[in-house]
Amino acid sequence: MIKIYQKQPLQAEQFDGRQKYMFGHKVMSEDSLVDALTHDPVYYSILINEDNEDDPDEEPDEVIFEIDDWIIKDGEDMYAIDDDVFKKDYAELPTIPKGVAEYIESAKHGETDMNNPDVILAAMGAIEFDQANINVSEWIQDDGDDFSRAWLDGYRVE
Repeated sequence: MIKIYQKQPLQAEQFDGRQKYMFGHKVMSEDSLVDALTHDPVYYSILINEDNEDDPDEEPDEVIFEIDDWIIKDGEDMYAIDDDVFKKDYAELPTIPKGVAEYIESAKHGETDMNNPDVILAAMGAIEFDQANINVSEWIQDDGDDFSRAWLDGYRVE
C-alpha cells in the first residue's frame, strides 16, 4: 500500500516479495543470485522510462532492490533504500481526528487567538485554557507528540 511521508512530496512502498508491480512498473526477479534456503531471488528490479517515445534508443533506468527495501517515488525520480535507513530518515504523517485538523487549520489561518502563545501551551496541557472544544483539547493532551508532528510536518485526517 502506498503511503505519504513527511518529506513531501514523497510516496513510498515497501517491497515484501509478493508485489507484481511497484508504482505501475512490473517487478522482475534477478535470477543470477538466489537465497540458499528459500531459492527465491535475492534481488529484484523495475525498469523506469522503458517506453520513452522521445528517444527510443535510450536505455531505461533500472531500480534494483531486495525484499524489505522501500521504493521511493519523489516526483519523477524513483530509487530504493534499505528499511533501516527509511525508518531513520522518514516518518509517516500522523493521522489525526477531523476536529483537531480543523483546529490546526483555523489556528494557522489566524482564526483563533494564535497571537497568544498560551493557546499552544493550553493545548499541550501545560496551562488551563478553554478555547478549543473539550474533545480536541483532550486528544491534543493525550497525543501531544502526534499533535506536534501534525502541526509541523502535516497530517492525514482519520
